[in-house]
Amino acid sequence: MDILLLFIGFLIVLTGIIGSILPVLPGPLASWAGLLLLYLTKAIPIDWTVLGITLGIAILVSIIDYVLPILGTKKFGGSNYGVNGAMAGLIFGIFFGPLGIIFGPFLGAFFGELIKEAKDSRKAFKAAVGSFIGFLSSTLLKLAVCLVFAGMYISTFWEYKEAFFGISE
Repeated sequence: MDILLLFIGFLIVLTGIIGSILPVLPGPLASWAGLLLLYLTKAIPIDWTVLGITLGIAILVSIIDYVLPILGTKKFGGSNYGVNGAMAGLIFGIFFGPLGIIFGPFLGAFFGELIKEAKDSRKAFKAAVGSFIGFLSSTLLKLAVCLVFAGMYISTFWEYKEAFFGISE
């Protein structure tokens, strides 16, 4: 059972890393769930402090993920149309690979602002830049947290590998 939890936990941590970039998959909370599964094995003693702190970080980063693009758009003079356009652009951009993921939110925010005020393309562009900066900031933050959680997963596993496989160095 421990090996199954170990394997599923690792897959969930990887899903979290991928989800930090793709909006259709969970990010930091998924990576945290993978850590939780690791600590639920009999081979590793449960460290509630580590789990509590990492859960708090995952929740905080998940909240920030929704706030940063909005703040970026608002800071650069945009509206909810720009924010919603950026999200739609991101989802649509997924189908165009990495470049779509990068430029989709920008184009979505731009067109979202143009829908609101078709005559002010300069304002729409400025809001799109803000949304793009907010999106990139939140994505990089999520990715960093997920990579740290993955490092913690691997490090903790490595420390207790003997308990899983009966290996000694």
